[in-house]
Amino acid sequence: MRAILRVPLAALTLLFLAVASAPLVDRPPVGDTVNSIVRLAYAIERQDIEYSWGGGHAERPGPSTGTCLGYNGKIRPCPAERTRGLDCSGLTRWVYALAYGRDVLGRGNTDDHLRRLFRVDDPRPGDLVYFGKITEKLVKTNHVGIYLGRGLMMNAPETGASVRVDRVAEKKGFAGYFRY
Repeated sequence: MRAILRVPLAALTLLFLAVASAPLVDRPPVGDTVNSIVRLAYAIERQDIEYSWGGGHAERPGPSTGTCLGYNGKIRPCPAERTRGLDCSGLTRWVYALAYGRDVLGRGNTDDHLRRLFRVDDPRPGDLVYFGKITEKLVKTNHVGIYLGRGLMMNAPETGASVRVDRVAEKKGFAGYFRY
């Protein structure tokens, strides 16, 4: 069986404290937050955390077992209920919670998280990149990643994969960049 976490969650919290350059407040200055979000995303990627449908949506942010409710992935039977990991919104929720010092996105899915953000045309590293359909009357997203700059994003892409860096342009259905 593959190791899901090589470093305890407490160690990631200590890592965050080491990389944060300023005390946490509700909305830290953009530069401090961006650096923390991107650094935390890369630190989490190095832990080889598996994708788990619904993972990361327990009471507290971070890896958790997922759910098979609504699962339509290629791997059968659904492995989510026995896989401790993160789905895409679970990843962004955890990174933002570590960076902001509290759970700013909450337990919901990509659509729920999007409602806490505002759209930007000038994406910066640390912003979230959404995929799906977003109009004035409809919000139906299917994926989210953390924008790293240079057209790259950190994301939990699909069952059978781990948290990784992908090119934004390679994912279909780009819907926009959003900032907290």
